[in-house]
Amino acid sequence: MTEAETLYNLLTESEELTIVCHNNPDPDCLASALALGRIATHAGIDERRILYSGDISHQQSRAFVNLLELDLKQFDAETVRDRAEDSLVAFVDHSIPGVNNEVPEDVPIDVVIDHHTAEGIEARFVDHREGVGATATILTEYVRDLGVEPDEILATGLLFAIRRETLGFLRGVTRDEYGAAQTLHDHADLDMLRRLSTPAVSGATVDAIADAVDNRTVRGSVLISHVGRTSERDSLPQAADYLATLEGVETAIVFGIVDDEIEISARSTDSRVHIGNVLDDIFEDVGSAGGHREMAGGQIPLGVFADLARSETGPEFVDIVARVVTNRLVTGLKLGDEASESGTDAA
Repeated sequence: MTEAETLYNLLTESEELTIVCHNNPDPDCLASALALGRIATHAGIDERRILYSGDISHQQSRAFVNLLELDLKQFDAETVRDRAEDSLVAFVDHSIPGVNNEVPEDVPIDVVIDHHTAEGIEARFVDHREGVGATATILTEYVRDLGVEPDEILATGLLFAIRRETLGFLRGVTRDEYGAAQTLHDHADLDMLRRLSTPAVSGATVDAIADAVDNRTVRGSVLISHVGRTSERDSLPQAADYLATLEGVETAIVFGIVDDEIEISARSTDSRVHIGNVLDDIFEDVGSAGGHREMAGGQIPLGVFADLARSETGPEFVDIVARVVTNRLVTGLKLGDEASESGTDAA
């Protein structure tokens, strides 16, 4: 029996499905949730909902929600805690309660479909494939194997998610992504795909990326930078993507203060480095971090810096945070003896 058939059998035994996205969901998570909802409909489940927590702040994610007219609801812990026996809770693009989501750790999960590095996953159905480039790839396989006809909305969403997650089929891509794209291409709205790929960028995002450029430090092939405080959470991965293209840079790490957390985004093309494992090792005692060999992220609660500054709003505090996080990265990546260049001198 295939994974798709096993999942389908579980769905046919249930009356309700709650799909929980991770915090600040991206297109891979959103498209996977949309696809799982369609599969649930195919299995006869009438009561379905997609929940998310945090913000949908990246301009591509906002365009994705608007153009595909996704029906999303804010996460409510009682929805997943107080549920009927025939009600299922599913995770897509994440896997552990309390890790990159607001689900209480004691809530049992029924379905997990994910491609991120994780250990100790517990659910009635688990399809955890670290080797594939996107969770949307797995859901496309299910759609194909179960005979669910993808309409324009579903096909466009899944295809865009795969393209974005693999940076246009250049990062972490496998044969499975190309096969999924072939399945989806003839059903997708290519004009909508182009619009999703080129949404308008906010001035705050441009400012944050500019700050990352100005604050960069290069040690060998590693670039470390920060954006200070920002309301644009998704400017961090965009800055990391951009700075990773700097000549001579193989690993780019950008961090910033967003609300009450330090957010970190990293990109690497260095075959000697698994950047997800590196961030996990460096920050596991003060926050949570991880990801893939080439792409990773993390969050550190600001509380760990409470005794380092008089004010959490002044520039002194930002400087302290920048220095502490940078020093951790330098030590963890063993960059102490590398030549260092900063700002425009590093160009």
